[in-house]
Amino acid sequence: MNIFERLEHLDRRFLFILVGLAVAIPLLFKLGKPVEVSPPVRSAYEAVESLAPGSVVIVSIDYDASTMPELQPMLAAVLRHCFSRDLKVIMLGHNAVGLPLGNMELERVAGEYNRKYGVDYVNLGYRPGYIAVIVGMGREIRDFYATDFRGTPIDQFPMMQKVHSYRDIGLLAGMEASAVLDAWVLYAQARYGQKMIFGTTAVMAPDAYPYLQSGQIKGLMGGLRGAAEYESLIHHPGIGILGMPAQSASHLLIIAFILLGNIGYFWGRRKKSAGDSAG
Repeated sequence: MNIFERLEHLDRRFLFILVGLAVAIPLLFKLGKPVEVSPPVRSAYEAVESLAPGSVVIVSIDYDASTMPELQPMLAAVLRHCFSRDLKVIMLGHNAVGLPLGNMELERVAGEYNRKYGVDYVNLGYRPGYIAVIVGMGREIRDFYATDFRGTPIDQFPMMQKVHSYRDIGLLAGMEASAVLDAWVLYAQARYGQKMIFGTTAVMAPDAYPYLQSGQIKGLMGGLRGAAEYESLIHHPGIGILGMPAQSASHLLIIAFILLGNIGYFWGRRKKSAGDSAG
């Protein structure tokens, strides 16, 4: 058999091993490097950078475990930026499954900066009916979030005593993998003028660009690359920067498989045509 016939009968598990190695080797050897920062990510960074110390930032967790690899690194980078600038963070979300993931990262990063719960950050948790919640927060946050995710009245937290509506929020940072992004723009921004930035999965980023171009949102991070760019701006390499070489290597390997498969297909068809003609 020639090489193409051998490839045609290759055990698919061998391909899985190659893809696994393409992902694992860059991560194990930490081959990450700084990336060129795009204007949308720089704008997101500058939106946080422009806030005065003590300003309140809402971080909305609107993703789950399936999109965690892309959005969790963005969340960590934004939280680090906020805490390094002495900003107050309110976490909430419209995905009940994803909020524990967000809280895990919030507690970890807050620990890095010695931030105190209730003074520097708080987690308000999940409430059903996200459109009603988003609209209602423009009147009074306590109408929907009278307590935090543990059931403690939010008026017991020093950082929440003067926070009542979007008027008291300096910025909203949404980590999005669903239509909640549109609701934030349509209601919180269009109705109340809330300043906001978003981190999205790579496949969702094109849908968010019109909001960026219209000025309705101030910045945008798309996919793992967006996370890597933000990490580069805050000078704190994380999973985003480390993951980019692994992502590139696996993509190149898959492209090589596709090319070899197509070459083998056309070669086999040509060989068959030649055999039929000879017959």
